Amino acid sequence: MNQDHNERYHPQMRSVIRNIENVMIGKRETAVLSLVALLAKGHVLLEDVPGVGKTMMVRALAKSVSSEFKRVQFTPDLLPSDLTGVYIYNQKVQDFEFRPGPLMGNIVLADEINRTSPKTQAALLESMEEGSITVDGDTKALPVPFFVMATQNPVDYEGTYPLPEAQLDRFLLKMNMGYPSFYDEVEVLNRAQLRHPIEDVLPVLTTEELIKLQDEALSVFVDDTVKQYIVRITAETRTHPQLELGASPRGSINLMKAAQAYAFIFNREYVIPDDVQYLAPFILGHRMVLTPEARFAGTTSEMIVHELLNKVDVPVAREMNL
Repeated sequence: MNQDHNERYHPQMRSVIRNIENVMIGKRETAVLSLVALLAKGHVLLEDVPGVGKTMMVRALAKSVSSEFKRVQFTPDLLPSDLTGVYIYNQKVQDFEFRPGPLMGNIVLADEINRTSPKTQAALLESMEEGSITVDGDTKALPVPFFVMATQNPVDYEGTYPLPEAQLDRFLLKMNMGYPSFYDEVEVLNRAQLRHPIEDVLPVLTTEELIKLQDEALSVFVDDTVKQYIVRITAETRTHPQLELGASPRGSINLMKAAQAYAFIFNREYVIPDDVQYLAPFILGHRMVLTPEARFAGTTSEMIVHELLNKVDVPVAREMNL
C-alpha cells in the first residue's frame, strides 16, 4: 500500500524527502519510513546486504535536518565505554573530565550493530529507551533530538551476533532497503561519476524546527476506533499458533505513534486505518518470534502480520469521529 500518488506531503517533509532522494535514487519508501521514526521519536533498524547505501541514507537524513551526526562502526572488540564515553584524569586541573562517546550526538549511525558482542549491543538499550547514558554511576541526559539508525547485515552472514528480543523491541521499525532497479542503478553511476551527491546535500530544517515538528506530529488526532483497531491487531499476534512470542503493548504504542507521524508527513490532521495497515509489518514484524516449525516452513513474521490484517475488521468512516 502506497499513498504517495494521492496525498500531498507536508511542505517541510517534502523538502527533506527531496534532499534524501538526491542521494538515494529510488528509495522514497525508505526515506518516508525514516522520517516516520524520527518524527515519532523512535529508532530504526536497517537490515540488508553490504553496499546498498544504508550509511548514505543516514548521512543524507542527518545533513538534511542540520543535526549533529555521529557514526560508530561496530566491531567484535568494541566496548560499552566506546559508545558512552569515559572519565579521564586531567593532571592540569587535578580532576576527572568526561570525554563523551558517539552516543552524545543527535543522529547516531550504529553501523553493522550485529558484528559486536551482546554486551556492547546492550549498551545502546538505556540510550534508546531512556534518552540517557550512565558512566561510572553518573547518569547523563542525551541531546534532543536523539535518533539511532542502526544497520545490520543478515544474520546468516559470517561474524554476526543476532540481536536479542529486548534490543529489537527498542526499535520503532525495521526495514530492508533492497537493491535498486536497473535504471536507478544506472542513475546512481551517473551521479557518482565525478563526486558523491552527499557532498551537495544542504540542511532544510534546523534542530529547533525538527523538535517543533516532532511535537506537532504526535498531536495528530487518533480516533478511539483506530486505537481499538491497533490493539486488536497486536492482540492477535499473541495467540497466533505460529508464534512463540507476539507483539507487546510497546508494539501497540509504537504503531499508534508511527501512524501519527505518517499522517503528519502526508499533511493530515488525523490517522486513518490505511496508515495502520501500511505500517504494521514494519512496526510489528521484528517484535514477533516464530515457532521453529514456522521458520522451517519458510513463514516470515511479515507474512503473519499481513494474514492478521486480512482477518481483523477494519473501522469504517461512519464509526470514526473525524
